[in-house]
Amino acid sequence: MQQKKVKFLVGSLLIVGAIGYLITMGISNTSQYFFTVDELMSQKVSFAGTGMKVKGNVVNGSIQRDPDDYLNVKFLIEEKDASLKVSYQGVTPDMFIDGGEVVVEGALGKDGVFHANTLLTSCPSKYEAEKEAGKMHPGTFPKADKYREPGLNKVEALPKTTI
Repeated sequence: MQQKKVKFLVGSLLIVGAIGYLITMGISNTSQYFFTVDELMSQKVSFAGTGMKVKGNVVNGSIQRDPDDYLNVKFLIEEKDASLKVSYQGVTPDMFIDGGEVVVEGALGKDGVFHANTLLTSCPSKYEAEKEAGKMHPGTFPKADKYREPGLNKVEALPKTTI
């Protein structure tokens, strides 16, 4: 009887230990730092090779596409007085424009260039102001009453044809 309890206790500890190990490894592998450009550049610690997300605005006129490979894009992002060179390989979102707000996800290289593997853009704030003012937000349908004219749903209003 005593030997069964010991085996059960050892098995339970192994299972709990394995689950704890998997949880800690999963959290450490998926957790990333999130910085603005200004915060990242003011840090004294080197984050080279560390996965992170960086938020900033695209510098006007800085978007450069490789003529041989249109998916290879280099640009600068800035916030306040700090700027960061970004290299991205992939399809860019439609809202990726000069002056647009972006979030890049990737790693900072030893050369000081941020190598992004994900590029996200945010919706311009002008849409939020229009929504608050009562104007239509992109992606919404106009009110159906606007297109209904009196009499169109009545049988008398339809043209009559005789054979």
